Amino acid sequence: MRRRFTAALICVIAVSGCSTATSEQTPQATASLPASTTPVKSPSPTATASTITIVGSGDILPHLSVNDSAWDSQSGTFDYAALLAGVQPWISGADLALCAMEVPIAPAGEEPSNYPLFGARAELAASIKEVGWDGCHTATNHSMDRGFAGITATLDAFDSVGLGHAGTARTQQESDAVQYYTLETGGRDVVIAHLSATTLTNGLLIPEDHPYSWNVVGALGKRSIDDLIVDAARARANGADLVVLSMHWGTEYVSTPTAEQRTLGEQLAASKQFDLVFGTHSHVPEPVEKLEGGPDDRGMWVVWSMGNLISGQQTRNAGYKVMAGILATATVEVPASGPAHVSDLEWTVTAQDERTDHVFLLSDLVAGDTPEGMSLSPAEINALAEVTYPVMAVDGQTERTTAPTPAATLVSQERH
Repeated sequence: MRRRFTAALICVIAVSGCSTATSEQTPQATASLPASTTPVKSPSPTATASTITIVGSGDILPHLSVNDSAWDSQSGTFDYAALLAGVQPWISGADLALCAMEVPIAPAGEEPSNYPLFGARAELAASIKEVGWDGCHTATNHSMDRGFAGITATLDAFDSVGLGHAGTARTQQESDAVQYYTLETGGRDVVIAHLSATTLTNGLLIPEDHPYSWNVVGALGKRSIDDLIVDAARARANGADLVVLSMHWGTEYVSTPTAEQRTLGEQLAASKQFDLVFGTHSHVPEPVEKLEGGPDDRGMWVVWSMGNLISGQQTRNAGYKVMAGILATATVEVPASGPAHVSDLEWTVTAQDERTDHVFLLSDLVAGDTPEGMSLSPAEINALAEVTYPVMAVDGQTERTTAPTPAATLVSQERH
């Protein structure tokens, strides 16, 4: 993954006041939009058409058992990157890689913890960066497990290692700002906006003194799907070529999208503001689908849920499907001039060895590979395949088995 990286925090309040409307409303978000604050840049006369990739991955859910597996006694440190080495080429090979950070980092002086109120170790942020992610979505049902202090600890840790983030915020300005990534490819820049929201809260309340801290939409939150659509429209008005949304929604351990997911997904697609949706929360993989609508009526791609990438969940509690996740690889066509668009969204199954907590590509294991850290038996590998491939291989889709290769340079990561 090629990187020419600079980071800036430019906070401009650009989002209208929060709505208390429910997620069932018909979007009315694009009626009044601000003029773009970003100058329109002419393409370079030497610009050429190119193709880039955006990769999303399943939930990072570090139970205490995962911390134990990450402990490196020789160095005396917690090395989560070692557990994820089996998928690192896929993450580092993407032009933009976005992770799903399910839980907050425990505030300084507080111990890590398990369900129901999680707290991850601060070392996790550096490992996420090392594996190759550029940023993460942080709006989940567990975001407020450690209160506002946990929100702050998480984003401070991400900032310290240069990770972008969307979905939670330390200030009103940060909440109003959008996370942008600018990629240089084929002699032109492509600006990608990343938004993140959750429909779920686990019964936890948004702090009254920090109402901006957690992007919760629908009946449980202070915002609506309409507000997300406004956010996306404003991101486009401010120069975004593509808008990617990470949505924490649905029902745990269910392998198909719920009626609510479909309703919300169709609203998002009908708004024509979103190019791509990465779904999370179910802890099991759910299918990839292209919905009607999207920018220029090209359609909106969605992976309904990417399952777990790494967690302490076990087969004895929820079956083999919780040990599987999805790497969702979006292919983006970038013409020499004119709008970029997502032309495809492919899936690849990941498999976690619950005894070692190492994560691998399931296709490699099915093919007979036995990488370091893998203790799964042929019967266990077959069980993982049986609960994932029939779910994902719908509408004739087949698994992508080739990792992406870098085609762009990340030139800036900023919020405004």
